[in-house]
Amino acid sequence: MIKTIQISLLLALFCVIGFQSQAQLKRFSIGPYVETGVPTGDFKDTHNAGWGAGLNADIKLIAGLGVTGSAGYIRFGGKSFDYSAVDGPVGKFSALQAFPVRVGVKYKFPIPLLYVKAEGGTATYVGDYSGTATLFAPGIGIRFLGLDVEAKYEAWFKDGDHLGFFGLKAGYNF
Repeated sequence: MIKTIQISLLLALFCVIGFQSQAQLKRFSIGPYVETGVPTGDFKDTHNAGWGAGLNADIKLIAGLGVTGSAGYIRFGGKSFDYSAVDGPVGKFSALQAFPVRVGVKYKFPIPLLYVKAEGGTATYVGDYSGTATLFAPGIGIRFLGLDVEAKYEAWFKDGDHLGFFGLKAGYNF
């Protein structure tokens, strides 16, 4: 009888420790995402919609506030141009490829599932474009269990130029 009570208490202790460590682990989540972006302004005249993927991480702090970060790859296909009516050039703009790295803050509203966030970082161009742009990306989203869907506007600034796009990002955080 005493052995049974001791084993039961030991199992209960392991369960309590396990639940506490699981709760602590839930303060941090990481997972993959996919995103699409629709260019705006002059950027839409030269490039098509973009597609990308990457890895996202969230750390919960206090009272709905947290920090977030992501690293990924995105590619905007170049549009064709034809000025043959005036004996001009015919061709295609090069695809814009970049590795964006973002960090920011995230605030989860008391309304279940809804959050806003603002991220900043860099987008390192690869391929035919070179250099690094500074980026800013405010967004609003919903998160249900591990599924995270966000609508955002992302702006890239480099050498006085501004490239912007409306984006939709969907991911799953473990």
